[in-house]
Amino acid sequence: MSQADGDQDFETRQIHAGAVIDAQTNARVTPIYQTAGYVFSDFDDGEERFAGRSGFRAYSRNENPTNAVAGQRLANLEGGVDGIVVSSGQAAIAAALFALARAGDHILATRSLYEGTREMFRGALRRQGLEVEYVPDDADESEWASRVTDRTRAIYTETIPNPLNQVVDLERLAGIAHAAGVPLVVDSTVATPYLCRPIEWGADIVIHSTSKWLAGHGSVIGGAIVDGGRFDWAANGDRFPHLVQPPRPGVPSFVERFGASAYLGYLRTVTVLEYGPTVPPTSTFLLLHGIETLSLRMDKHVANALEVARWLAVQPEVAALSYPGLPSDPFYARAQRYLPRGAGAVVTIELDGGRPAARRFIDALELVSPMTHIGDVRTLAIHLGSTIHAKLTEQERLDAGITPGLIRLSIGLESARDIIADLSRALRAAAEA
Repeated sequence: MSQADGDQDFETRQIHAGAVIDAQTNARVTPIYQTAGYVFSDFDDGEERFAGRSGFRAYSRNENPTNAVAGQRLANLEGGVDGIVVSSGQAAIAAALFALARAGDHILATRSLYEGTREMFRGALRRQGLEVEYVPDDADESEWASRVTDRTRAIYTETIPNPLNQVVDLERLAGIAHAAGVPLVVDSTVATPYLCRPIEWGADIVIHSTSKWLAGHGSVIGGAIVDGGRFDWAANGDRFPHLVQPPRPGVPSFVERFGASAYLGYLRTVTVLEYGPTVPPTSTFLLLHGIETLSLRMDKHVANALEVARWLAVQPEVAALSYPGLPSDPFYARAQRYLPRGAGAVVTIELDGGRPAARRFIDALELVSPMTHIGDVRTLAIHLGSTIHAKLTEQERLDAGITPGLIRLSIGLESARDIIADLSRALRAAAEA
């Protein structure tokens, strides 16, 4: 980019940030570098690459020129110092935490997290020795502080928790995290950097499932991690010795080598390199094309979601509705603060008639696709209790707010009139239950 990032608007940066013109062909669009590795120019070049002192990679396991452009573009859009793309949103969560914590360590998390994340926390991460403790999102500062131990390594949350849209008070959580000497890690998949940039509110690390709105077309899986570059790792070195102490004699620490991007430097050269959650450059190529139109699509997603939510709010078959873009929603005021461009595109409804009504509703859909995904150009619907939350007991589902008739809608880019017509037909079918 020819101008400083601050001189260009989001709509420009989503197209140009991080782009590098191919030196050999002058191709304007970022090419797909479909290669496992790279030829060293000489003996010293190979040594420099493996030592991490070169601007070039030694192998595509932890970076690829196509993927590097996407990482830099997302870092630019989020206001971070560096970013990396990985194979999925779940891989992004795991890698982000593995670069902070080790077996025996402790993470504090808001209770409203997406069930797929909670399942990984109580499954794979627990088996690897990482403890996750949940705190009510709006618990007061003293309760959060009382849960911090000398093994706590992060506070973890989501900007707009999926599926109930309980918008999180990011600035307050950032203050709590920093008072405890740990970073705030935020999954901002549902918001995207167009609607909210958590780093501006004090977050230190931002995660995305790029499969969703960032790509937007439902054709690729991927994830991303962005380093805000603001957390003082050196001042909190007792919690993060792997970043502030030399890995071996004569080798500088990650803080000394990478400065503000020490965390991302460790994530890239250790965590991602060793675990290898590599995303194919063909998928990243499609992701980059999606990001180029992010602002245009999100404006339409939000407009459609708001129109559909307003319509659903007055339908007699709908017992309850969660969408923080409506003034009647308990999180409306917070959404106005953190999400002034719109409250996202997930609308969740509770049907009168419970599970039988939900079955009739799902089976009556024609335009709307019943499937597990969000952030597609197409409108999607899923019954949560029988799918994503099916492994929970009935009481666990109820404790999480997952009632028998709960349906999550991811509002797409079709005509709002046509979406409403299909939902109307499905609601009539649900009423027969």
